[in-house]
Amino acid sequence: MAQLSDGIKKILDGKVFIALVTLQPDGSPQVSPVWVKRDGDDVLVSTTADRRKTLNMRRDPRVTVLVQPADDPYLYAELRGTAQLTTEGGQELIDELSRKYTGKSYAEFNPSSAGEAERVVVRITVEKVAGRL
Repeated sequence: MAQLSDGIKKILDGKVFIALVTLQPDGSPQVSPVWVKRDGDDVLVSTTADRRKTLNMRRDPRVTVLVQPADDPYLYAELRGTAQLTTEGGQELIDELSRKYTGKSYAEFNPSSAGEAERVVVRITVEKVAGRL
């Protein structure tokens, strides 16, 4: 397990969007911009059970996360790790993330979410850090 630098932690604790890279069945990358929460040196992401990224991670838990602050795009960190998926706390995490990024509950921010598939918490254990952060 890798330790995140204070600089990376500070950026992840802000309103940065990250790029989550998973592997398709044919080995090609699939990239998703997502909201993020940090838990110690782990990275947490919310998704739904039926999304392509979820299916990819269930099949192959290897992921890469690109952290790149919008106000300084020349800085970045690539976090390589392994994803663990659970539905426990799924709704709570998306509500927490929505309040962080929009100031509203997820249901208020995205009223059409009532019909979404079950929420999934993705916990990424970072194994390698590279980049300029």
